Amino acid sequence: MKRRLAKPETGFTLIELLIVIAIIGILAAILIPNLLDAMEKAKQKRTVADMRITGTAMFAWLSDEVGAASAGAAATQVDVSQYKAIDIPSLRDLLTPQYIETIPVLDGWKKDYQYFLDPNNPLSQQVMLIGSGGRDRSTISGTYTVVGFDPTDYDQDIVWADGFFVRWPQK
Repeated sequence: MKRRLAKPETGFTLIELLIVIAIIGILAAILIPNLLDAMEKAKQKRTVADMRITGTAMFAWLSDEVGAASAGAAATQVDVSQYKAIDIPSLRDLLTPQYIETIPVLDGWKKDYQYFLDPNNPLSQQVMLIGSGGRDRSTISGTYTVVGFDPTDYDQDIVWADGFFVRWPQK
């Protein structure tokens, strides 16, 4: 019996375990919202990068077709109804492999990009447009005024048209 009393006890007390669990809970409450925001920001940046790369390929195709691009960044509004939609296989036939290796199909939120390109009328003023509906996955439609938006508003549409971003995340 003396040995049992003299032997130091091992293990943690209930209070020590509760304190550790509370600390872990506080750290998780601080870190998880930041992690979720970082993931949304990464999706948004990937979408913008894909649109820029594909738009550059479309612009290169247009330059080859007409000798000089007819589109320009002087517009203050873009009306999506003025653009002609193109399906992915047709766009792939025009741009791969000469201008781009692969055409991105899904944006950062796993929704289809909306592509507009009129290969039959490359001299048109509204010849190419790429759109992403953002996190809320809305459809690109209507008229967009050229303006940036708060980069933490992930539901905003991102639109690239005729060589420049019409709607883009901007701080």
